[in-house]
Amino acid sequence: MREPHEIAAKLLGMPFEALDERAQKVARHVAGRRHITRDVAMECDSVSTFGQRAADAVASFGGSWIFVGLFAGAMVAWVGLNAFLLMNRGKTFDPYPYILLNLFLSMLAAIQAPVILMSQNRQTEKDRVHAGHDYEVNLKAELDIMLLHEKLDLLREKQWEELLAIQKEQLELLARLGSGKATTP
Repeated sequence: MREPHEIAAKLLGMPFEALDERAQKVARHVAGRRHITRDVAMECDSVSTFGQRAADAVASFGGSWIFVGLFAGAMVAWVGLNAFLLMNRGKTFDPYPYILLNLFLSMLAAIQAPVILMSQNRQTEKDRVHAGHDYEVNLKAELDIMLLHEKLDLLREKQWEELLAIQKEQLELLARLGSGKATTP
């Protein structure tokens, strides 16, 4: 087993102390032959507050076709009810420029926009954590591949040495056979 300092120097070309925190973590995992993967989504969701979960739910619903359909239906119903009242009573509860409807739509947008932004900020933070974890996993995989190449190179070098020794022995036997001094082993 190797030490993190050795891994850092040999594979990353830097002293262990000069590496950032993530690279040091990866070097320790490579040296200890431990896996580095984990469920980052579960970690992020386990520390979320009620407000964060509510913001995610509002953003999820506000960005769905169900919301668009309900919203369009409510507006059609609002306009239809006003048209019905205008035809039957000659008076509506919200006359044509629909000022009350505009007020409700403005209030909805004023509340919905910051909640969606909160959810997007939370998603951005989740993405940042995921990207950091992906970097660690990729770096560890790269270092593991480099170690495998090193092992293969050592094995190939050892095999070449053995083949050269066998070839040298065969050449000596052939030379003895050619000179007539061959001995049987």
